[in-house]
Amino acid sequence: MQQRRILSLWFPRLDAERVMRAEPQLADRPLGIVAEAGGALVLASLGAAAEAAGLRRGMALGDARAICPDLVTRPEDALRAADFLAALRRWAGRFSPWVAAEGREALVLDVTGCAHLFGGEAGLAETVEAGAAGLGLSLRLGIADTLGAAWAVARFAGAGPGPVHAGDAIDQEARATRSRAQKRRWERGGAAPPVAGRPAGGCRIVPPGETRAHLGPLPVAALRLGVAEIQALQGLGLRRIEDVAVLPRAQLARRLGPEVVRRLDQALGRAPEPVSPARPEHVFALRLTFPEPIGLEADVLAGLDRLLPPLCARLRAAGRGARRLRLTLMRVDGGAETRELGLARPADAPEAIRPLLALKLGDIDAGFGIEVLRLEAVAVEPLSPRQHRGQLAASAAAAAARQGGDPEGMAELLGRIGARLGLDSLTRLHPAESHLPEKGATVMAAAYSAPARDWPAPAAPRPIVIFPPEPVTPRDGEAPPRDFVWRRRALRRAAAFGPERIAPEWWLDDPAWRSGPRDYWRVETEAGDRLWLFEARGGEAPAGWFAQGIFA
Repeated sequence: MQQRRILSLWFPRLDAERVMRAEPQLADRPLGIVAEAGGALVLASLGAAAEAAGLRRGMALGDARAICPDLVTRPEDALRAADFLAALRRWAGRFSPWVAAEGREALVLDVTGCAHLFGGEAGLAETVEAGAAGLGLSLRLGIADTLGAAWAVARFAGAGPGPVHAGDAIDQEARATRSRAQKRRWERGGAAPPVAGRPAGGCRIVPPGETRAHLGPLPVAALRLGVAEIQALQGLGLRRIEDVAVLPRAQLARRLGPEVVRRLDQALGRAPEPVSPARPEHVFALRLTFPEPIGLEADVLAGLDRLLPPLCARLRAAGRGARRLRLTLMRVDGGAETRELGLARPADAPEAIRPLLALKLGDIDAGFGIEVLRLEAVAVEPLSPRQHRGQLAASAAAAAARQGGDPEGMAELLGRIGARLGLDSLTRLHPAESHLPEKGATVMAAAYSAPARDWPAPAAPRPIVIFPPEPVTPRDGEAPPRDFVWRRRALRRAAAFGPERIAPEWWLDDPAWRSGPRDYWRVETEAGDRLWLFEARGGEAPAGWFAQGIFA
């Protein structure tokens, strides 16, 4: 059976170098990525120039600026960093089919049986390092029998056991004595002694079967433990992995918890730790290449008839429905025409998508001809299969459609109108939890919301149009005024209904309602206007009469 081999790739400056790729002018300047941690701004990632200036990750931003006044900062963008790491995962797929992300700045590859394709593990490491350098990324790698060992040598090989404390003088002297003895034997003509974790050429490769010998001199932090476990081990004088490995397992688990034993077993290969590659993303896209350029709308529709059935078959196989589609028409002169279609509900049937796409083809500029069609579902949503309806269900659906309660018919109507005007132009109102007239409804996108069923009945009729309060100048002292001026028009009251008192929301400081309670009136004028007037009772804002709506 072939020995399992794991490759760990650590990009210690990933986020900073991602920003440098987007802004090349920052390549030679000290750059720091700032994130919020514990209510303070700290450095989450640093460029090479910033590290050379003495800055370290986790340092407070104020301290960093005091050390390096020329520090250039950028805010952390977790979404773009995740997308960049996903792109690196796809790039690493050329070295092994088993690639998984590890944290926010590392990858792990199962390279069992893959190294011979690159001339051995040393050649594989050189190829990976050259590829990362071509991308402008710093890389530290490790190859070992286990994931934990590869992780450890990639980050800690050559780091030593850590800072020296008073009680470690004898041990430090013993190690120094052994180091001088090795050096003397080398000077006498023998072969250079191997240094754990520092293979030739800078490649950190642990030979098969030598995991424990190479992990022993590394600090206990190389076991992927938490801060509390590391501090507990150091407090007991256990500074290297070999100090922990020789202890009885039962005593170790009882004193420090099972996590230390689990991580030690994973690093030494006693406990399994498989590499689980990320599931490949679904790409719902098809293209059709024509032997001769086309230019007629009928030919484009015929091409869509070839693309839609297999695309919808892919969507159904994945349990998805297309919510937004993009049709790209590539011309022979190198140009391209793009049309996007949004659907009011997810669809996986060609007969539901084709008529809407046909509405987008009227103004296409074919130029000297179209040679390629590409159809892609750029936004998909889960779509559950629907049970076939019998006669009773079909009759109930038909009755609901006649009464205006057919959701499928409404979705089809929204889709047709949205193909012309855009789905963002179609909105519907939903009731809101507020008794104020202007806050009684919320505007939502019609394609992404269900129609509201139960609207709360207001205490009095509401106008069909509500606008911000506009001043009204009364010419008498009646309530409501008999003669008044609104929008430079002199109006005379014919009838009035009210009043309806509405108080402001006392738990909110709304500038529009600082005038205090309002008395609303429905006023009909002799000119035929039906207005919604109110009298501000006086608060922080001046009192007076205002118009806020128009009835039908």
